Amino acid sequence: MSRIVPPIEQLQRVPLLLLQRLERQGVFTTGLLLEVSETRTRRQTLADQIQVTTNDIHHWRDEALLLNLAGFGPEEQRMFTQAGITGLQELLGLDRETFGQRLERAARTLGMPAPDAVAVDGWYAQARTLEEE
Repeated sequence: MSRIVPPIEQLQRVPLLLLQRLERQGVFTTGLLLEVSETRTRRQTLADQIQVTTNDIHHWRDEALLLNLAGFGPEEQRMFTQAGITGLQELLGLDRETFGQRLERAARTLGMPAPDAVAVDGWYAQARTLEEE
């Protein structure tokens, strides 16, 4: 089963004007953002091209990494946002139990089914793997 890479518009941390600048640079998906910003030099080049700071690029990468977790789509993004998790670093700042509890509470608030333990464990493990890279 192939996975659809989230479009750049799904990033919540990027203002509309800057989304348009990214698109003019050919960055239409979060996967492309991760690719064109994977090294310090590439982050600086992209920041210069769209007139932002490398910190901005870093924050956008953080969110893009979260959106690209396997089994993660728009509904999961809503739930994670409700749980106060909009980037990979926020997820990594939680232990597994707290992470699961926050997602469960967010799902309940949104009136959606809570993710099962397998999904939560998968996201948590993927985040840990990305942290090590």
